[in-house]
Amino acid sequence: MRPLAVALALVTWLTGVATAGEVRVRMLEFEALEGWAEDDHGAALSAFLETCGDMPGPEWAALCRFARDHGENPRAFFELFFRPVLIEDGSECLFTGYFEPELDGALTQSGPYRYPVYALPREARDGRWVSRAEIERKGLLKGRGLEIAWVDDPVELFFLQIQGSGRIRLREGGTIRVGYAGANGHEYRSIGQELVRRGVFQPHQVSAQLIRNWVRRNPRDGAELLRHNPSFVFFRKLDIPPEKGPLGAMNRPLTPLRSVAVDPRFVPLGAPVWIEKAGSDPMHRLMIAQDTGSAIRGAQRADIFFGTGEGAGRAAGRIRDGGRMVVLLPIQLAYTLVPEG
Repeated sequence: MRPLAVALALVTWLTGVATAGEVRVRMLEFEALEGWAEDDHGAALSAFLETCGDMPGPEWAALCRFARDHGENPRAFFELFFRPVLIEDGSECLFTGYFEPELDGALTQSGPYRYPVYALPREARDGRWVSRAEIERKGLLKGRGLEIAWVDDPVELFFLQIQGSGRIRLREGGTIRVGYAGANGHEYRSIGQELVRRGVFQPHQVSAQLIRNWVRRNPRDGAELLRHNPSFVFFRKLDIPPEKGPLGAMNRPLTPLRSVAVDPRFVPLGAPVWIEKAGSDPMHRLMIAQDTGSAIRGAQRADIFFGTGEGAGRAAGRIRDGGRMVVLLPIQLAYTLVPEG
C-alpha cells in the first residue's frame, strides 16, 4: 500500500477526496482481477460510451473518441489504456443493489390514486427545508399544482423516493418516467434499522419486502415509521425511450448490471470499476460508475443497478455483500496517482 497523502492537491482534483489521511492506493495488474478474462467487456464498453463524452479532462476525451471509433476489441481497449487502481479508506467493502420501480398511478386524484408524486417546490430549491413529517402532517404541498401524478400505494411511493427514479403506469394508458429533481436537505434515516432498534425484527431479517408487508399490516404505525426518515424527495418528468434505463447522476441512462453508484469523492463518475462481489451469488464484472446516492459513502462502497420492475427489485433487495472494487483509470492518471517505485 502507498499512502495517498502525497500530492494531496492532485488527489483532490482527481477524485474529489476532501481528506486523504487514511486513504491508500495500490496499482494492480489485470491478472489480479478475478474473472477478468471471462467477462463481457463489450457490454461494459457500451455502458462506458453512454457517459464518457461528458467526462472532464483531455485523457478521458481522447479515450472516448478512440472507443467510439475503434471499439472492435473491448478487452484490449481497457487493458491498453487503463490501469487497475485499488483505493481504500479503512472501511470494509459493501455492495448493495437498487432498481427502477414501477408503480400504478393516474394523472388525476380519484379512487385508489390518492398519494401524490410531487415536483420540487420553490422552498426546497436551496436544498434545505422542513422534514417529511412536517410536509405530510401540515399538508404543505397540497393545492399548489405540484402533483405530477397520483399513485395507489404510499409504501411504494416511499420506496420510489429512496430509489430516486421510476415508471408510473397510468390508468389513462401509457407510462411516464420520473426522476430525481431535488430533496428537502435532510439526511436519510433507515427505517429498517429503526425496526431493529425497536426490537420488531432482527438485523438479518430486514428486507425491503418485509418493511412493505409490516407497514401495510400496520397502517397507522406504518405511516409514522415512514416519517422516521426525514428525507423527502421531489421528482420531474423525464423523456426517456422505454428501452433505456433511468437517468443516473450524469444525466444519462443507466445500464442494468453494468452501472453502479459510487462515492464520487473517491471514484470519478464515468470511470470503469471492476466489481468482485462476494456472497451467495458472487459477481465479477466490469461496470461503469454512473450514479451516486446519499447512502453511498466510502472508497469501497457501491450500489449496483439491477434494472426495472419487481424482479429487479427482489434481486437488488437481496444484495448486502462484501468483496472488492477496483477503479480503472487512464494510464497517465493512474501513474500520477500511484507513482512508480
